[in-house]
Amino acid sequence: MAETEPNPLVIFATIAAVIASFVALYYVQQNKKKTPVLKPDQFQKFPLIEKTRVSHNTAVYRFGLPKSTDRLGLPIGQHISIGATIGDKEIVRSYTPISTDDELGYFDLLIKTYENGNISRHVESKKVGETVEFRGPKGFFTYVPNMVESFGMIAGGTGIAPMYQIISAILRNPEDRTKIHLVYANVTDNDILLRAELDKWAKEHPAQFKIHYVLNEAPENWQGSVGFVTPEIIDEHLPKHTENTTMLLCGPPPMISAMKKAAVSLGYPKAKPVSKLGDQVFVF
Repeated sequence: MAETEPNPLVIFATIAAVIASFVALYYVQQNKKKTPVLKPDQFQKFPLIEKTRVSHNTAVYRFGLPKSTDRLGLPIGQHISIGATIGDKEIVRSYTPISTDDELGYFDLLIKTYENGNISRHVESKKVGETVEFRGPKGFFTYVPNMVESFGMIAGGTGIAPMYQIISAILRNPEDRTKIHLVYANVTDNDILLRAELDKWAKEHPAQFKIHYVLNEAPENWQGSVGFVTPEIIDEHLPKHTENTTMLLCGPPPMISAMKKAAVSLGYPKAKPVSKLGDQVFVF
């Protein structure tokens, strides 16, 4: 019997089917990697897998997700709740991770332990391997690339957390042209959190990210400002008010109250009691 020549159409169809199966498998794997873990209406337990002290009373707590390919599922600019029963009372507090969904398998929280802080002391007491309960996402701010021309940010203490997350997302994206000016206030230079990372970003992206530090108690030869954040400091180091500029605020309540008034004196609209996406002065 004479051999028949292979049909080119059959060969092509076979190759195409094999390629299609590999493409389908690839996208299945990618989707698995992007599985969001958070549930907005249900607390879940995640284990503490690492604790890194960054000051005498503040640490970065890393919590593990069920799988190394899981993502937390938190939009940039939103936060999560920690819940715990303390002294027969259910306590819930909100925190913004400093990590983003680019990190798979874990998320990081920057938490300062306060003497009267029930949740902060609850988390600080945990040993590696022990769990904490989380729920989310929540919040009224969601960042998308190039949503504004520039951000003017004012942070105090651990109020740097949402700013850090947003700055990280912007500077990681080469297509994002948003300019960022940050005024970061603390009591002493030892209280400045994530300074190495912030200074590194400012050095690597001088045209896009600028930072100015303010201390209540400054050491000798201090290059930043001393005292409280004033309208003059804001006017000098943050962008002027325009329709394409948003001011973001996060810090202790007395500071935020003063910053709202300062923003109005510099031409920004009065901050609303509860900030919403689109407000030109947004308080986390």
